[in-house]
This record gives sequence, C-alpha cells and structure tokens, in this order.
Amino acid sequence: MSTLSPGARFRAALQEEQPLQCVGAICAYHARMAERSGYKSIYLSGGGVAAGSLGLPDLGISGLEDVLTDVRRITDVCSLPLLVDVDTGFGASAFNIARTVRSLVKSGAAAMHIEDQVGAKRCGHRPGKELVSTGEMVDRIKAAVDARSDPDFVVMARTDALAGEGLQAAIDRAMACVEAGADAIFPEAVTELGMYAKFAAEVKVPILANITEFGSTPLFTLEELRSARVAIALYPLSAFRAMNKAALNVYQSLRREGSQRGVLDTMQTRAELYDYLDYHSFEQKLDHLFAKEKRK
Repeated sequence: MSTLSPGARFRAALQEEQPLQCVGAICAYHARMAERSGYKSIYLSGGGVAAGSLGLPDLGISGLEDVLTDVRRITDVCSLPLLVDVDTGFGASAFNIARTVRSLVKSGAAAMHIEDQVGAKRCGHRPGKELVSTGEMVDRIKAAVDARSDPDFVVMARTDALAGEGLQAAIDRAMACVEAGADAIFPEAVTELGMYAKFAAEVKVPILANITEFGSTPLFTLEELRSARVAIALYPLSAFRAMNKAALNVYQSLRREGSQRGVLDTMQTRAELYDYLDYHSFEQKLDHLFAKEKRK
C-alpha cells in the first residue's frame, strides 16, 4: 500500500506516463476494471454522475453530495488516483468551493477540475455556454487552492472560453488561473491539435485534452497528443457510452425475443464478474470465520 497521498500519486502518474491516460469510471465496479486493465488514473465525470447516478442531464442539477457519494464508493475499492469534475464548484461563494475541496480530499480524491461557466452550466460541447468574468474564475481558483489540506491535491482550471471568445482569450484566462495557483489547465472543446501546443507553450503547466466522443474535439491519438505536449488524455465517458448501448440492446432484444439467448455473447460472464470482484476471496473469508465459530 502506497504511503503517498492520492494527490501525490496523481502527480507521480503524470511523470510516469506521457500523456497520462485518464479513463472515466462511472461506478466503483468500472474503477476496479480500469485498474486491472493497467490504467494509472481514473476520472469521475459530472455529466456521468448526472446521467448515470441521477438519470438527469448535465445542466448543473446535481450537487456536491451526489458527486461525493460516487467518489467515496470508487476510492473505497480502487487505489488509482481519481480526478473529479466539480462543475463550477457547487456554490457561488469561496466558502462553497472550500467545502467542495475539503470534502473531496477527505473522500480520497486526488484531483479536481473547476470551470469558468456560470452556475447554470451546460455541457462543454453544447452551444449557448455563458462564462463568468476572468476575475470571478480567478477567485474560484484562489479559494480552491487555499482550502486544500493536502498540498499535493491537484487543482485544475477548466476554461470554456475557446468556443465563444477564441484561442487567445482562452489562453489569457488559463494564464490568469495559473497565476492564481492552478496546477493544470483543461481547455474545453478544442478543435485543432495545434491549439493544445499553444496552450502548453503559454501556460507552462500540464494540459489536459478531453477526448470525448461525438463532441467538438477530434479523437486524437496518444502520439498526436504527445506531439502537441499534452500531459493528460481524458476519456470521460467512453465505457459509459458503450455500456449504455449494450444495455439498450439487451433490453430491446429481451422484450422482442422473449429470451436473452441471442445476446449472451455481449455479456460479461458470471465467472468474469467474480474475478474482477475478487469474489472467491470474500467467500473464503466467510468460510474461515464460520469455521472458527464452529470450533468454539
């Protein structure tokens, strides 16, 4: 078991793998599968919490406790450092943001990103986004940095300015956030590979590329991102989208055919599930405990 804090482990992962692949885990079980698959970091999406845990759209409806519930469940069973989407911080004041940061650290998260949209936010790849002023975003970063009890906990600033204000305005916002203490920058809805290189050259802290499907950003390869000096390649909802498609196929097929026989080959087997859950070691523990009781 590592003695490093989650934040320190996230920073170490950034040094070990370039770009660091950070894969979305919608629930604790997916986190276990991601860890077994060899990833060095995982991610909890705000949109994923809204859709997966609440069945609601990503429009600033979910709250801090919704996110913390999923954070705790993931960190309880997975040792990978977890990056968490906190939207706009779950409250307008510095005290709200401070509470968010302290709660994340206490719940075992390694890093967070906070964005510069207004409270009634929209998905970063949808039109109609409205931003707060640069000054207000800087205040958000200052509040977050000041509140962290673990100095290695990573505070990342996300800016949605590119779509509405252009590249230089987005870079200027990012630089103001770095000046305020942001450890990394997440430029959202980037459309060209060279834009990442410009961000990296200007801000001089790690840059995250959000490689989300069906959005504004092309599905750049790791080699392409490496050439643009991207530090983190984020895949926020890839497994979630695949899971949803598979589940819908099963529901529709079962309703149509009256049997699941035709979709068995799309399912994880019971044996595979038990393997990822380490089910048999739990059973053996129970057997051992009951055997001790019987010997008394």
